[in-house]
Amino acid sequence: MRCLPTLRFPVAVLGAAALGALTVLVVATPVQAAPAFQLPFRCGQVWSGATYTSHSPANAIDFNRTDDYGDAVTASASGTVARVENTGSTSYGLWIEINHGGGWTTRYAHLSGELVTVGASVSAGQQIGTVGSTGGSTGPHLHFEQRLNGTAVKIVFGGTQALYWGTKNYTSNNACIGPAGTVNTAGAALTVRTSTSTTAGAIGSVPDGGTIFMTCQRTGQTVTGTYGTSNWWDKVGAGYVADAYIYTGSDGRVAPLC
Repeated sequence: MRCLPTLRFPVAVLGAAALGALTVLVVATPVQAAPAFQLPFRCGQVWSGATYTSHSPANAIDFNRTDDYGDAVTASASGTVARVENTGSTSYGLWIEINHGGGWTTRYAHLSGELVTVGASVSAGQQIGTVGSTGGSTGPHLHFEQRLNGTAVKIVFGGTQALYWGTKNYTSNNACIGPAGTVNTAGAALTVRTSTSTTAGAIGSVPDGGTIFMTCQRTGQTVTGTYGTSNWWDKVGAGYVADAYIYTGSDGRVAPLC
């Protein structure tokens, strides 16, 4: 029997052919679209935002308005709370990071109060904290960042890039969630708790004079506070505060039942 000759190809030829085949299969990964970010404040509020090249990071914005200490800070877009931190008297101080998916995160720093816990889901416009002057801050303001894959990028609100560099007034088009209330404890910060009891675990606190936006209310332990005795508790962020310390202009329920 006569055998057919064995055909042999140079290794270099096969390598080039294989590389060509692989090249055909490479598909570019699309860039994840940014969430519909809005100002991190309640709808209709006007805030002055400042950007400057010496900022760290440079693409962050510092927000101010008159008497802003204790003002409500809200989620710029929906997402999941990834970090709730406290660096003490340096850097960010009290700060929160929200993960919006696709590599996008936002950071909120120098807070006076943190009202959410890691892993909590938040909606756009939901309150997560209060404006403060913690960390390396020299006065009350909100330090805000938008990040993509860990790097701070130029900030966009409602599809429009913020002013770089300088100061500009911005009107929030974020959601309006819940009625407002003002904390009045005659000095001490009001503890935000995991449930409607003074013995429940603490999530964070709201400074005296701070603003809250309650998403709903429910009954719980009866508490005597600045505004009398009440068993109503207000849902704010991921926890509850005793309504007896909250001024809303009404002695009864002002928000939906939780």
